[in-house]
Amino acid sequence: MMLIAAGWISILLLFGGLALDRTLTSLVTRNFDEQLGYMLTGMIGSAEIGPDGEVFFNRPLGDQRFLEPNSGLYWQIRAAGHEDFPSRSLWDRSLDVPADHFDSRPHVFDSAQFPGERLRIMERSIILPGSNTQWMFTVAASRENLDDQIKSFRAILIYSFVALGFGLLVMAGLQTWYGLFPLRHVRRAIQRMRTTGASRLEGPLPREVQPLVEEVNALVAHTDRQAEEARTHAGNLAHALKTPLTVVMNAATAKAPDLADTVIREAAVMRRQVDHHLARARAVGRRAAGLSRANVWTSLEAVLRAVERLYENTRFDLAGNHDATVSVERQDLEEILGNLIENAAKYGGGSVFVTVDEAPDPYMCEIWIEDDGAGIPAAERGRIFDRGARLDTGKPGTGLGLAIVRDVVEIYGGTVELDESEDLGGLLVRLRLPRASSG
Repeated sequence: MMLIAAGWISILLLFGGLALDRTLTSLVTRNFDEQLGYMLTGMIGSAEIGPDGEVFFNRPLGDQRFLEPNSGLYWQIRAAGHEDFPSRSLWDRSLDVPADHFDSRPHVFDSAQFPGERLRIMERSIILPGSNTQWMFTVAASRENLDDQIKSFRAILIYSFVALGFGLLVMAGLQTWYGLFPLRHVRRAIQRMRTTGASRLEGPLPREVQPLVEEVNALVAHTDRQAEEARTHAGNLAHALKTPLTVVMNAATAKAPDLADTVIREAAVMRRQVDHHLARARAVGRRAAGLSRANVWTSLEAVLRAVERLYENTRFDLAGNHDATVSVERQDLEEILGNLIENAAKYGGGSVFVTVDEAPDPYMCEIWIEDDGAGIPAAERGRIFDRGARLDTGKPGTGLGLAIVRDVVEIYGGTVELDESEDLGGLLVRLRLPRASSG
């Protein structure tokens, strides 16, 4: 920040100084030229043609320096075929100004024709009354005073701009120091939070960094929730595996004759538990990425292609919004839909109807899955999502499918509810998932 500030201050002061120097130089030079113009106008106004055809002044010029030799202020009148009429201040010198051109307006230029003395010369061509001769009126002045004035204000400009630049750099440094000072408070607060084990940034903190403090606290809280979820999942998995392992150990210790069957049965239970917790872990990880999105219709078609092979006698119908997109990873969406549609086909009477975006909502996409089976009594709908819960034990299953569905849907911020289908008379599963943003 300081380097950028120093760079911009230097550039602005440089261009500003150059512009100001050019402006002041132009003003001082123009004022100097105006003085020469007054003298030239006085010469022309006082000039007349004498009886001998030569020019003369009917009154003396007012500036005494025209009478002092080498005074730095000179005049001269020249015409072809006539002798030069110079000021006494020129002494034995003359202004080298050709008279073979005509300047109807005053013409000013610099000259170095006198050694050690730079001149500012103004000339003008005049034809005086009573004469047909073209007279070149010239007035010249040493640039010494003009150059001294320019050097003087340039020195003042340099000193002033150096002081101004130093002051601006100091102010930029102080502004940077005090502007970033609140972040030092935050750094110390984070250090205290890390060393003391606190879960939030506490204490009086500057108002300027309060939004940052709130975001840090929210991030810490989010991290704590994820850590707590991980601990809970690990504990649940350990508890779920503990019982099957105990059964296997007891059978092995007792050298039970059905040890092989027991191991196979309990291993299947453990595998289901592992699959369940892995599904939750994947969903949590994908949700944390925050970029998940999937087209509902595309996932439904992929699921139906697989389910139709298992239930060839079941009729599947799709309807609704083909463009509905949800903020869910496609693999998880297909696992959710696959569990629900397979259950509808397994426990239904031969007909499954899926509707996408049945109740349009700007934030949630609602998917209805209906079947024509016996349905589920209202009193049993709550516990059907518990792990291991099965209402129809006559058909194959583990009782973990709907539990996985509920857990994954809740991780993504959605809901799943059971109701009675008015059209088919069986079960209605109302699935609500967060809609993906259009961007």
